[in-house]
Amino acid sequence: MYRKRSIIDHCRHIENVFEGCDHLTYYAVKANSNRELLRLISQEGLGADIGSKGELYLALESGFSAQRITFSGVGKREDEIAYAIDRDIGAFNVESKDEIELLDQVAKRAGRSARILLRLNLDIDAGGHGYISTSLRRNKFGVDWQQAVSVLKWAQTLRHIDVRGIHSHLGSQITKAEPFVTSARILVDLIKQLRREGVIIHELDFGGGFGVQYRGFVSHPQLPNEEPDVTNFAAILAKDILPLLKESGCCISIQPGRSIIAHAGVLLVKVLYHKETAEKVFVVVDGGMNDLIRPSLYNAYHQIVPLEISGAPHEKTDVVGPLCESGDWLALDRMLPRVDCGDYLAIMCAGAYGYVLSSNYNGRPRPAEVLIDGGKCTLIRERETIEEL
Repeated sequence: MYRKRSIIDHCRHIENVFEGCDHLTYYAVKANSNRELLRLISQEGLGADIGSKGELYLALESGFSAQRITFSGVGKREDEIAYAIDRDIGAFNVESKDEIELLDQVAKRAGRSARILLRLNLDIDAGGHGYISTSLRRNKFGVDWQQAVSVLKWAQTLRHIDVRGIHSHLGSQITKAEPFVTSARILVDLIKQLRREGVIIHELDFGGGFGVQYRGFVSHPQLPNEEPDVTNFAAILAKDILPLLKESGCCISIQPGRSIIAHAGVLLVKVLYHKETAEKVFVVVDGGMNDLIRPSLYNAYHQIVPLEISGAPHEKTDVVGPLCESGDWLALDRMLPRVDCGDYLAIMCAGAYGYVLSSNYNGRPRPAEVLIDGGKCTLIRERETIEEL
């Protein structure tokens, strides 16, 4: 389930940081693509960053203007490019010379120009799990930033390519300001160099990856104490990053996804069994890695809170799902109040990369999604049935 007020507040907190600055915030659709939530975000005036033809379709159907949509991703197919050009989207964040050549060809056939921003690999280690790192030389994303001048000077010679600027994205769930500050300095210096070389730069897309608080999101005297794991990214953006980016003289854009939607979402699971072995205490619940794969895929942390806090003693438990996999877990060696069969647990901050990464593994239907608006609950996606598998 999702809380509407949380989504709106997070959108507005970000926009308030940019007040008076030429900018555009693109919501990263990959974080959560439920149409009702997309409509809510588009109504707040944000653009959308998409990574496929399907996400572009969802964004347009949900009310995002094509001119406020960017297309990111290292493997755009020709039919996806043609679909996006036909709808005259705002820009493509391009990843290679091959992609630029294909864009030029497809745009020529359509009698249009394709606006591009060149994605740069800055070789910055932003920390975190290796699977969500995107700006190291060994990663598949972007062009070496030291090749930016030659690539963009060449791209300017193509008749159906409109060079608009540069783009960078360091990774995901970045909890420190330093990588962003380093990135901002490199990009601003590079823009100055590009202009000296005759490359006209209008836009600087700084990407996303801003970390959110997962630990200690809910506090209560009868819950185990958890120290918060990150400060508010909007404050970091305002204090440490935006002043540097403004030196570029460009329209500045960012691509937050998680930082808009994560805190709004909660996954509710029911306790099926409380199982004790010689080694462990297991709390077996009816939701698993098929519903929320982040813990088993990234070793990601989600705070887990009983729906009813009863003052029960704390115990170290593994909260595990029902699937036929040892990797099917939501928490390992976690101190939690004791719960029993029939109790419910809330998996906090599950709004980002939850349902979008869910599956039907073990033939299990996906759960329903509900939007909470004050005292009103609206079903925004029905629970799948076994007949729909």
